[in-house]
Amino acid sequence: MKRVNIEIFGRVQGVGFRYYTTQEANKLNISGWVTNRIDGSVEIDAQGKEENIEKFIEWTKSGPSHARVDNINISEKSIKDLKDNKFNIK
Repeated sequence: MKRVNIEIFGRVQGVGFRYYTTQEANKLNISGWVTNRIDGSVEIDAQGKEENIEKFIEWTKSGPSHARVDNINISEKSIKDLKDNKFNIK
C-alpha cells in the first residue's frame, strides 16, 4: 500500500479535473479525495496498491483533455486505516 498527497498547478479548475480524477481513482481502486484550493490548484490525497498509485500519478501529470498541468508536487504520507474505501470530491 502507498499513500500520497498530490498538488497540481496549471489550468486545473473549471475543466472537470475533480470529476475525471474521481473516475480514474475508482478505476484503479484508489481511496481518498480531491479538492479545489483557493489558489487555483487541485489537491489530492490518494491511497491504494503501489502499482495503482504509480499509474494514477502518471495520469495526473496530464489530467483530462481540457486541463493544462504546469507543475505537480508529490509527497508520500503515512498509510491510513480507512473505514471508507471510496474516492470523493471534497
